[in-house]
Amino acid sequence: MMRLPPFKYLAPVSVTDAVKLLSDHGPDAIPVAGGTDLYPNMKRRQFEPKVLVGLRGIRDLVGIRGTGRKGITIGAGTTLTATSHHAEIARHYPALATAAGLVSTPQLRNMGTLGGNVCVDTRCNYYNQSYQWRKAVNFCMKKDGEICLVAPGSPRCWAVSSSDTAPALWSLGATVTLVGPAGARVMPISALYRDDGIEYLAKRPEEIITEISIPPADGMRSVYLKLRRRGSFDFPVLGVAVTLTMDSDVVRQARIVLGAVASLPREAAEASALLTGQRLTTDLIEEVATRAARPSKPLDNTDLTHPYRKKMTRVFVVRALRRLAGLSEHAEHGDAQA
Repeated sequence: MMRLPPFKYLAPVSVTDAVKLLSDHGPDAIPVAGGTDLYPNMKRRQFEPKVLVGLRGIRDLVGIRGTGRKGITIGAGTTLTATSHHAEIARHYPALATAAGLVSTPQLRNMGTLGGNVCVDTRCNYYNQSYQWRKAVNFCMKKDGEICLVAPGSPRCWAVSSSDTAPALWSLGATVTLVGPAGARVMPISALYRDDGIEYLAKRPEEIITEISIPPADGMRSVYLKLRRRGSFDFPVLGVAVTLTMDSDVVRQARIVLGAVASLPREAAEASALLTGQRLTTDLIEEVATRAARPSKPLDNTDLTHPYRKKMTRVFVVRALRRLAGLSEHAEHGDAQA
């Protein structure tokens, strides 16, 4: 049986107090909200904090305000269940509602938070194992070792971004608010991520994500599709988020964001650009999906084979665009009815 290591738990009731505690304890401290990812990682000795700064008692981090017409702001401590069930989110931002509702199991979604999933640790077959297993293979670069066991000749870690909600929020043009000792700052969620399996967040250790904001859903259509071995519980081995902003039947703006194929969510910008100013047709969808698969470069470090995951990127982009276009999955050729 794997057990948690000893630690001190601190329970601030304000963001200001939480930031101060993180600053005071420095690298010994880690913030925790739902803990659905952190506690298992601690049991495997992937994280070994001496202090946990609990965020569950901070009321300002919980809640959803706004509308699809004006834009939505979601407290980072809002549970995934509350996010997925919220009527305005489900109606106007279905990609996020779907993504939040596909994380793990109902029990863990009741505990896990949106902010926690946005910041969830990167994953790898060589990293997400017990301490004894990792010791037997001489550890990896991400924890206790010196080389990446997936790509031994590489100077960097290739662990994979495994958040469901991050690609959806990125495609929706979301921003995040971070609060630290120097005050608050707001950034596009796309700027939150780094292409590095270890230092995968641009968030400073003493900062806390307090809220996520999504712009008004004027003409937005969005969808999120997830590939995994089992229909529940599993992390994504591929996520595809697509958001189109439509002007009648013409695409005014498009974002296609891929998850679980790199150390950060990967935007397929070239493919998205092909959609701008166009009406959705099956021929265009096929061309866009082919381009969207290019930045998908999975390695052999998660479930299922990487050639299969690469091929499924194209398939899932086709499915997502057909759904947004109102086409059946078995449509052949012809114009989509937007």
